[in-house]
Amino acid sequence: MRHLRATSVLQPSMEKQETQKRPRRACSFRIILRCGIMLVCLILASYVLGVIFKLSGDHGNTFHDFVNQPNSTKVVSEYSSSLPKPPGLNFMEGKSVVVVSHELSLSGGPLLLMELGHILRRSGAFVYWVTGNKKENTSDPVVVFLEEKLLNHGLQVIPARGTRTVSALTTADLVILNTAVAGKWVSSAFKADIKKLLAKTLWWIHEMRGHYFAPEYVKFLPEVAGVITDSHATADYWRTRTRDRLRMTLPKMHVVHLGNSQQLMLDAEDAVGRASMRQRVRQIVGIFENDIVFAMINSVSRGKGQDLFLRAFVEGVNLVKKTNMVQQTVFSVHALVVGGDHAAPPYQSMLHKFVEENGLQSTVHFVKKTMDVVPYLAAADVLVQNSQGRGECFGRITIEAMAFQLPVLGTAAGGTLEIVMNGTTGRLHPVGKDGVHILAKNMRDLILDKSLRIRMGSRGYERVKQQFLESHMCERLGRVFRTVLPRTA
Repeated sequence: MRHLRATSVLQPSMEKQETQKRPRRACSFRIILRCGIMLVCLILASYVLGVIFKLSGDHGNTFHDFVNQPNSTKVVSEYSSSLPKPPGLNFMEGKSVVVVSHELSLSGGPLLLMELGHILRRSGAFVYWVTGNKKENTSDPVVVFLEEKLLNHGLQVIPARGTRTVSALTTADLVILNTAVAGKWVSSAFKADIKKLLAKTLWWIHEMRGHYFAPEYVKFLPEVAGVITDSHATADYWRTRTRDRLRMTLPKMHVVHLGNSQQLMLDAEDAVGRASMRQRVRQIVGIFENDIVFAMINSVSRGKGQDLFLRAFVEGVNLVKKTNMVQQTVFSVHALVVGGDHAAPPYQSMLHKFVEENGLQSTVHFVKKTMDVVPYLAAADVLVQNSQGRGECFGRITIEAMAFQLPVLGTAAGGTLEIVMNGTTGRLHPVGKDGVHILAKNMRDLILDKSLRIRMGSRGYERVKQQFLESHMCERLGRVFRTVLPRTA
């Protein structure tokens, strides 16, 4: 840089000596030419910057439809009507729907219900949102932010309890309870004719953990019109557990595999936008273009298995170093862990300690929990879905990664078995410590074989297009909603 600066300082003085020997007309012509060149350069620079800012503004949120919309209800109505109606849900036009979430947060369950509320609004339904655990006049910035997104898309946010809520529930054509925990809210909010309410209620369950079967959560489960689960694994678990442990007979269960939103698919299929996001994130984090990135995008918790992932990461990199091929490479391998809390709990602190003890600060990167997962999918080369125990009920991030043509390394449990085709769109490994070595070997294989990564990613994308789009999910939901609405007609 010093040499360049010195040259730029010396150059004018040298030119001055030369121009003194030339005619005045030649000097004027040179000045005009320089000004013209500078003007052209400024115009080109403005255009390039405009393109860059447009890319940075257009891409950055998995739930892009919930961001940067006008606050006016009139504008919202025009926006909703301008979008194509979701397939399979035309009959919902004019219907009244109350959706109940036990909380409003950046977790998967509430965000999924927000997306469903937006889909129902686009179909022409009137949608009322209830947050079961919301405190009056809350100033929680996350709650305030997400409620603004709900209002901007035409949903009406009503209190968890009270006259207005009872009225909405009484007159609703359909009620959707979201997550098992929402069951605790029912008796506290509606004390009139609960059976009549439950007869038009669908219960959407996303959990596979034993503590969700507490009586205060599930006592109304046999009386609802139907139960929706995200996978056959979840349905089988709930059917068996309630029968064997609680002596309950569940109503009809409907399996609805989730689908990627239209906006996410647009982001995934925009090659220019993806390249821009990939470069931007890698520059910020400190990753070179040729480096290989394994991403885990889940809420950081022991059940998601980030600790076992990091152990496999260390082993996988060491396996690569033992091969002769690594001596011919010029890349490094990185782990990107997205989903941490701002106030680090003990488990999250343990992960950071592991990184420090193993000297991984330059190759393991932590990102806080965010709705903006699209840039991190664009920056990654492989997704790792390492949920433990019974696995994921579904794993929305899995199909999102497949839309971005990323191979998936997942645990052979839960809904992942219904998404990932072992050996075709990714590879599976056992849960627990037994899976660490197999995951490490799978990581090694994908590190050393770029063609394998590309082939698996391409097949995953094809599978998403065939089964896991928003249109597929809407048609499945439509068939379920029709089973309830005739009863309320």
